[in-house]
Amino acid sequence: MIVFAPAGAFLLALVVSMLRDRRRLRNGVYLVFALFFAVLGLMLKAGQTHPVLAGVFAAVLLLLAVLSALTLAVFLIRNGLTMVRKEGRSPANLLSLLAGLGIVALSAMLVATLSTGSRALGTVTVIAILVVGYVSFLFTCFLLYSLLYGWFRPRGRLDFVVVLGSGLIRNKVPPLLASRLDKGRALYDAQVAAGGNPMMVTSGGQGPDEDRPEAQAMAEYLVEAGVPEDRILQESRSRTTEENLTFSGAMMREVDPGYRCVVVTNNYHAFRAALMARKTRINGQVIGSPTARYFWPSAVIREFVAVFMGHKVINFGMCALLVLMGSLSGLT
Repeated sequence: MIVFAPAGAFLLALVVSMLRDRRRLRNGVYLVFALFFAVLGLMLKAGQTHPVLAGVFAAVLLLLAVLSALTLAVFLIRNGLTMVRKEGRSPANLLSLLAGLGIVALSAMLVATLSTGSRALGTVTVIAILVVGYVSFLFTCFLLYSLLYGWFRPRGRLDFVVVLGSGLIRNKVPPLLASRLDKGRALYDAQVAAGGNPMMVTSGGQGPDEDRPEAQAMAEYLVEAGVPEDRILQESRSRTTEENLTFSGAMMREVDPGYRCVVVTNNYHAFRAALMARKTRINGQVIGSPTARYFWPSAVIREFVAVFMGHKVINFGMCALLVLMGSLSGLT
């Protein structure tokens, strides 16, 4: 069983880290390494007893990886076209389309390199594979742990249910924000039914194209849904998610220094919001409400880009090192 020792070590690190705080980016790294070494352990174990079977298993995995990359490229391109058609041509809405085209371009570069034997093209391809491989590894860590984080649900007493704003449309609550509010109200109702007495916090300031603070419109929506007006606090100064959490945290600490809360946003945004909740010292976890399926891929990529840029010194430094390594490989 020694072949599974690395997987066990990373699984233990994941469990310990999650028990200390689920809102850590490193948890995703532990998760991916645990899965990788588990699969590697299975291959090595099979190779010890059935070498031919291990070879077939490795070949199948390689074939699945190639087919998955091609399938992912087609899916992202189709999703990107859907996003452009339904949401417009903003840079954020083009992310899944660009990612799909990037996979196609990298595949074409690899085929051209193998076909022509060009040393210069080979160097560029090696650099591209190294950089894309690093970014893909980080994205896999982010995606898989985001899904795992989203499975957890709050337990026990809650003093506050915080709903993060996402913008008004014609000064009304749009479907995306309504999904968050409905999720928050369901949590509030469940706490009341269990004998609790929580408060809700609507968090969102007034945008340049809005006639009133978002928090006010959110509070009105909740009152119409049956939440007592005196159980709602309005945080109407924030402009960003970090400000949402910072200002809401200050309000909750003022009411109850020992509070425990849950923060509600959309599912694609939950893990990045959780990272910011930890940064702003919010005493609570984040849960997500449903999002339209076509919107989810581009939104997740956008969230990853934001997290990547939040650690740009380390990430760009690693990319520069990989570029240097790829360049040196072309000189040997």
